[in-house]
Amino acid sequence: MKNQFILSLIILLGSVSMQAQDQYIFPYGGGQNKAFIKQIIKLTGKTKPKICYLPTASGDSEQGIIRWYDLVHDLSVEPYVQKVWISSYSQKESFEEILLSMDAIVVGGGNTLNMMAIWKAQGIDVVLKKALEKGIVLAGGSAGSLCWFDNGTTDSRPKELTVVEGLGFLPFSHSPHYHSEEYRRPLYHKNISNGIFKAGYAMDDYAGVIFKNGKPFKVVSTDPTKYNCYFVSVKDGKVVEEKLAAEMIE
Repeated sequence: MKNQFILSLIILLGSVSMQAQDQYIFPYGGGQNKAFIKQIIKLTGKTKPKICYLPTASGDSEQGIIRWYDLVHDLSVEPYVQKVWISSYSQKESFEEILLSMDAIVVGGGNTLNMMAIWKAQGIDVVLKKALEKGIVLAGGSAGSLCWFDNGTTDSRPKELTVVEGLGFLPFSHSPHYHSEEYRRPLYHKNISNGIFKAGYAMDDYAGVIFKNGKPFKVVSTDPTKYNCYFVSVKDGKVVEEKLAAEMIE
């Protein structure tokens, strides 16, 4: 009887431990750099984490992949790259097997609309959800930040900025490149004012918000005098932009 009680207690504690696994998502407005990668390393809790770069939005750009390896070559990480332009002859492991073996996944910039379509066709969207639930850190800038939210503005289509739907892991809207592209801010305000977007987070290049278990945990910037993040919502019928206090990282 006593042994059965102890066994039940161990199973219960194990279940609680699994449920208590913290989930981190770290979107930043753009401009991937070492300061952001260092934050991702810390979030994994590992001394030398396995971090996989997903260059889907850039069409698996070789230039972007080279940039990734150059960025992390002197950091304490095991770097990986997962392309989508592959064949069953060149890759014998599934996307799920590879991505779920990582400690963190970093999504690069590019065409968000095309990336989302490819992910859904390949089932990568489902794998990323499993990765989040497993406690694998998810991060990225530009298309790599927009993908985690419900929706946001994108330059993925011809002529003008339009709306794109994300994975919805973060129940907010989003605008990357907030300070560096002049049409981002007014269109984001307009979409929130018209109810097309719910309240959300706008991010300058080189600034981001770390979300823990779906809620903002820490705001970071490589230079808070230049790059910031904002919470944009509607109050009393008017769009309100709240600048978020940021911690400087380097």
